[in-house]
Parts: sequence; structure tokens; C-alpha cells
Amino acid sequence: MENLHHIVVVGGGAGGLELVTRLGNKLGKKHKARISLVDAGLTHVWKPLLHEVASGSLDASANEINYRAHARKHHYEFQLGRMSGLDRSAKEIVIAAFHDDEGNEVVPERRIRYDTLVIAVGSTANDFGTPGAQEHCLFLDSLRQARRFHNLMLNAFLRK
Repeated sequence: MENLHHIVVVGGGAGGLELVTRLGNKLGKKHKARISLVDAGLTHVWKPLLHEVASGSLDASANEINYRAHARKHHYEFQLGRMSGLDRSAKEIVIAAFHDDEGNEVVPERRIRYDTLVIAVGSTANDFGTPGAQEHCLFLDSLRQARRFHNLMLNAFLRK
């Protein structure tokens, strides 16, 4: 598979996940290209559903897509980690080491060569530099933030 055209997609959100699924099913399955997805998380929850996770009306675990299982089913590879560098002349990306919650290195830093690179990192909420926004707002850009909001809301109800 080393001689195959290697398409690397950075970002497993709605756009990146849709792209690797289609490319994997069309090119990866037929061994016409090697497809890789790089993402800092192990799972994906569709961002428009995060408000339902935050409110407690949706079980995120039942609506998560596990990248490893999805990759197997749709003929692409999954690389866990956050892109930390790009060497365009060598056609390589650098993926930072991945650490667990205790700070132990789980996966070391590594480099991945590509023939075609797609950056599909999506977006996050923008506070436009409004004073106090970062300190006092709860954003819903990730599953972690949605779960934090949910816990804060439950605790507020329990205190009443």
C-alpha cells in the first residue's frame, strides 16, 4: 500500500468524516488510494446535536461514531492525534504526541507523508475579543463542553 496515492484528511468533524467515508468507499475499498483521517479524539458527535447533550435530552454515547470502527467499515485508516506541524516541501504533517488524562504518553509524535492533504478542522465559537466572554460563557464546540454544561446545569438545579 506504500505506492498508493495517499490522501490525508485532518479533522474528523462532519466535513472530514463525510469525505473520508466517501473516499474510503470509492477509492480505499478498491485499493486505488490510501485514505487516512487524523483527529485529536477517538469519537465524533455531530456538532448540531451538542445542545441536546448539554440539556440531557440526548445520550451522546448512543450517537457517537467511533473513528476506528468506522475506518474499518469504510476502508480508511485512523490516526489519533492533533496536527502540530506541516512540512510542505517534504509533503509531511507532524502529529503531536497523545497523552492520557494523567499526562502519560500513549502515542508518540509522528510524521505522516501525504500526496494530497485536506485540512477540515471546522470552526469553533468566536467571542470576538469581548471582555469577559471567555471567563463567563459556556461554549458548545465539543462533547466535553456539552457534558460540562450539563453537569453545571444539574448541579444548579440540585442546589435550589
